[in-house]
Amino acid sequence: MPGPPFEGFPLNNAPFSISGLTSADRHVLAAHGWDTDWENEFAPYAAQGLLPGRVLRVDRGQCDVITPTGVVRADTEFVTPRDPMRVVCTGDWVAVDPDGDPRFVRTLLPRRTAIVRSTSSKRSEGQVLATNIDHIVICVSLAVELDLGRIERFLALAWESGAQPLVVLTKADLVPDVTGLSYLVQDVETTAPGVQVLPVSSTTGEGIEVLRAIVADGTSVLLGTSGAGKSTLANALLGEDVMDVRATRDVDGKGRHTTTTRNLLVLPGGGVLIDTPGLRGVGLWDAATGVNQVFSEIEDLAEQCRFHDCAHEAEPGCAVLAAIEDGALPERRLESYRKLVRENQRIVAKTDARLRAEIRRDWKLKGAEGRAAMQAKRGGLR
Repeated sequence: MPGPPFEGFPLNNAPFSISGLTSADRHVLAAHGWDTDWENEFAPYAAQGLLPGRVLRVDRGQCDVITPTGVVRADTEFVTPRDPMRVVCTGDWVAVDPDGDPRFVRTLLPRRTAIVRSTSSKRSEGQVLATNIDHIVICVSLAVELDLGRIERFLALAWESGAQPLVVLTKADLVPDVTGLSYLVQDVETTAPGVQVLPVSSTTGEGIEVLRAIVADGTSVLLGTSGAGKSTLANALLGEDVMDVRATRDVDGKGRHTTTTRNLLVLPGGGVLIDTPGLRGVGLWDAATGVNQVFSEIEDLAEQCRFHDCAHEAEPGCAVLAAIEDGALPERRLESYRKLVRENQRIVAKTDARLRAEIRRDWKLKGAEGRAAMQAKRGGLR
């Protein structure tokens, strides 16, 4: 027997569950990623008469939210704006007012995953790029020379988010030599252990169906620099020209920012896609786990080192240096690993006094060792 109508939700001639959602309501939300777990998380807010919804885009303190009653425009001022990690972001599930002008976002549901990068702010703040994502599609253009170091940065952000990364090599039609394309894929695969690398072309359709099958399950986000072909790829997956596209410069392959906001779009074959503006900077934000995952082969080798705190610089019995000497590990990988580890430590140290002290002690110890070595050398010369 149908239960009593729930305040704040339309009847739609369908029975209500304890959360107040009808089957029609669930159908609208399910297309955007709603599931039983989200419904359980939202139950306390349903009891307050609030509407569930997912943020489609954010623009200057306001956001578009898909709710059971359709897309509404809501203000975000009630959601702790002083905490940059709690700012409403595309992909968030939220509770909004059932009516009113203006409507307000009253709270964020706990995020399952989130992509966070550091900002240029001297206050060492993190910026949330997208939330509640399952797949991170890192777009890399084959129209320019591969920057393996940048790919490693994107991968560190991706692994740290909790989502599954995927590297898509766009504009594969610009590589006429099949053998050459194979070598490029192998280079990226070496850089991205445990990650699928897929060459695609929005012009010829190569790889598009494979990618479409991957993103049909859950929420995916496109990440990459300007000119990487994200908007073109989004249009190919959507089956229509939804995102604006402009030509890249022939000189360096860079493009202009045709996408200026992060937009959440429902794919016709299932799944949800978030398109993002091109990223100029890819700064890490407390991404130690992500860095270790990107360089998992170095982490595995480090376990075989003679000393547990081996810095892989000149220590005897270092398995990492031995792997470089016999050619099993490219030296570029170790240099990139060191660089990202140092960068991440600096970011974390800005908010962690204990880590700052440890870094200072390491600096002092290395300085003392360097001075002792120099004195010993001078003594030997005399």
